Amino acid sequence: MPTELRFSSSDSELSLPVASVAAPSLLAAQWCARRGWPVHPLAPGHKTPAGNCSNCRENVHAPSDCPCLPAGRWCHSFYAATLNQRRIQQWWGNNPELGIGVSCGPAGLVVIDIDAHEAEPPARDRILPGIPIGDQVDLTGLATGFHTLAVLAALRGQNSPAEDNTTLRVRTPSGGLHVWYRATGNRQWLSSVGSTPGRALAWQVDIRAHGSYIVAPGTTTHHGTYTPLGETREPAALPLWLAQELDRTGHLPAPSIPAPRPVPPRAQQAVLAAGGGRQTAGNTLAAILAPVEACGQVAEGAGFSDALNRAAFTLGGLIAAGRLSPEAEQALKDTAAAARPGQDMRIQQIIRSGLAAGMQRPLHASGRGQ
Repeated sequence: MPTELRFSSSDSELSLPVASVAAPSLLAAQWCARRGWPVHPLAPGHKTPAGNCSNCRENVHAPSDCPCLPAGRWCHSFYAATLNQRRIQQWWGNNPELGIGVSCGPAGLVVIDIDAHEAEPPARDRILPGIPIGDQVDLTGLATGFHTLAVLAALRGQNSPAEDNTTLRVRTPSGGLHVWYRATGNRQWLSSVGSTPGRALAWQVDIRAHGSYIVAPGTTTHHGTYTPLGETREPAALPLWLAQELDRTGHLPAPSIPAPRPVPPRAQQAVLAAGGGRQTAGNTLAAILAPVEACGQVAEGAGFSDALNRAAFTLGGLIAAGRLSPEAEQALKDTAAAARPGQDMRIQQIIRSGLAAGMQRPLHASGRGQ
């Protein structure tokens, strides 16, 4: 008999046979959508989004301008997330091997993503950002996000969210844990990655919220299944103390909407007065850099390598066609380094490969050369 993952709720009880091929993905996607959680496909066997169509890969454009989304195609990751049951039936009914991602912002979710990979702790000021940890504190044994989150909770006189059996918790194939909460008060909490400089809650603890997605319970990858713990299948309201910590660590947007970001000086040097002029070229470069910059909002699952490769490929074509100058390459490197700090070698390899391929096919206003 196949093992089953049982999802109980007020409107249905859903059994997902793990051994089945067709039923689990479609039923799980429908189950999520009924709870108001927009869903989008993940690549078969992976926790990353399903790939864009060839037109979206080769022609840079904003998701809001993409004809694929109104047409019911899944391009652009969580921007394609939907509650439409007919579209869900089409996607997973015809492609049962797809995984399920939930777009956290529109779903009103804040998910605490706890990493279980043991590693050497970083500098003490990065373990719990904003909370000093003196040299007299013995950090022996502190090696995962479970530890840092437990320390933070203990400092606040609370139980760790990892132990919160009043809310939906999902064990990941790597041994980590996703703790799902419901945002309250119409707050759009922001995502973050571990304890990197800037917005962060704790080392080895990511926040999945506005601008990112989370793998749905029941999804199976090559590494295993995302399995709910206990009997609770609904997210509880985000605890007040945790909301206060997220507020303290910069997970709320600024009270006023900032002005559009100007094109960086290095990028300004990269645009040419060719074609539509300097302003048009600057807008083109900004559009190319935007998907790479957006990857900085999430630690993983944003398709960073693919986004960077597409940007480099497009950049190479524009440079070869004389529509941008070679200095645009440095603007892309700077943007990628900001999105994924400490990965310079990987970034250079991806950009070098993408540029070389793109320059073989110049991207003129009329289309790519052969």
